[in-house]
Amino acid sequence: MSSQAPAPRNAAPDPAIAVDPAALQAEIERVGTAIADARPGALTHPLRSADKYAMRRITGDEELRAALFRLVDVTPACRSAEDLGAHLASFAAEAKGSRPASLAHALSDTRAGRVVLGRAVAAGVRHTARRFIAGDGPREAAGELARMWEAGIASSLDLLGEATVSPAEADAYAARCLETIEQLTQLARGWPQRGALERDGAGALARANLSVKVSSLTAQMRAAAPARGVADAAGRLRPLLSAARDLGAHIHIDMESFDALETTVELALALLEEPAFHDGPSAGIVIQAYLRESPALVERVLSWAAATPRATPVTVRLVKGAYWDHEVAEARQHGWGVPVFTDKAECDRNFEALTRRLLDARPLVRVAIASHNLRSIAHAIAWNRLGAGRPEDLELQVLRGLGDDLAAALARSGARVRVYAPVGDLVAGMAYLVRRLLENTSNESFLLAEEEGVPLERLLAPP
Repeated sequence: MSSQAPAPRNAAPDPAIAVDPAALQAEIERVGTAIADARPGALTHPLRSADKYAMRRITGDEELRAALFRLVDVTPACRSAEDLGAHLASFAAEAKGSRPASLAHALSDTRAGRVVLGRAVAAGVRHTARRFIAGDGPREAAGELARMWEAGIASSLDLLGEATVSPAEADAYAARCLETIEQLTQLARGWPQRGALERDGAGALARANLSVKVSSLTAQMRAAAPARGVADAAGRLRPLLSAARDLGAHIHIDMESFDALETTVELALALLEEPAFHDGPSAGIVIQAYLRESPALVERVLSWAAATPRATPVTVRLVKGAYWDHEVAEARQHGWGVPVFTDKAECDRNFEALTRRLLDARPLVRVAIASHNLRSIAHAIAWNRLGAGRPEDLELQVLRGLGDDLAAALARSGARVRVYAPVGDLVAGMAYLVRRLLENTSNESFLLAEEEGVPLERLLAPP
């Protein structure tokens, strides 16, 4: 990689920086091995070990997996333990081949059995939900957030809930966001100093970090008439940006499905270039690497950053993408071209190419690499090192409940790491919970491959 000085903030970076592939792969293997060795063992977290065992059992039985996901989805609507037990028995009847399904079916023969079964299921769902959801709100999650911070792990809160369908719902979501910013900044003042989490080469980093969904800020988001949705969402997002600026918090604008991509990007960039937000707040957007047009989107954001005078560079969170099934199904339903990569290796290669492009573009942008894939993380760290980058100038992000051990290992290594931590009640979080369970038990999941004993050299091999 070139040793030339970083490009000035008002100039577009050179996209053609070369590195020896053999040297990069060797560094990836060194980094990946060190991370794997630094993770807590199963004996450190016996309850997590039991969770992983259960997940492996679910993965091996497609019918049971489908039945349990349907049960998780219906749990908040059940009126009693007996009602929940009856639902489980009904779903289990469709998956008769497994031992758990047979046991559920046997217990459901009596009312007492259904009550016992329902109570056990409700407790299990709550336990699983709390694995992914930090608490009902920032105050309820305060202890967990403080514990992570003390361990060298920052957080980004996400208020659970799907797209709004009325102005009243959008107003309520915006009010919750504002309250969360205020509560979170107040809580963060009591946390101890953590240098790597509070400053990088571009300056100070906010302790309080909130992710917001544009689809929850307006009920008028329509692909056929994007301007109306943008204007409506802007009216609610602008006060949140102002509050974050005044309180020293960070606002991250989440990316969702492909049909809202252009609208979300247009809204985010238009607001952040307003004079009122020249000096803040710290803010960011998301790039989804599974989208075929993601390279063009990265170039668009970099060009915007070069042309837009802001005191704080925008943060780009690079993710693989969590709506693959939705995007494929919708495209096929309408006869459109599929907007996402349908080959995992192709998506992984694109993720790495975008990682390099974004890291080479600093200090034009701040870079956050969000992944649980050991190869993807090791690749980002290796490229950063080969370019003489400092550990604090690269942020690594994981999801609560899926990347906890990985976050701990990264923090021990001196990396700047952040956990994406949802907060909210169980009903609002059901869609999120089901997506996370699906991701955790996917047959292509890196986490699953690791649990099944796939050799480390294969996990770190080029895609």
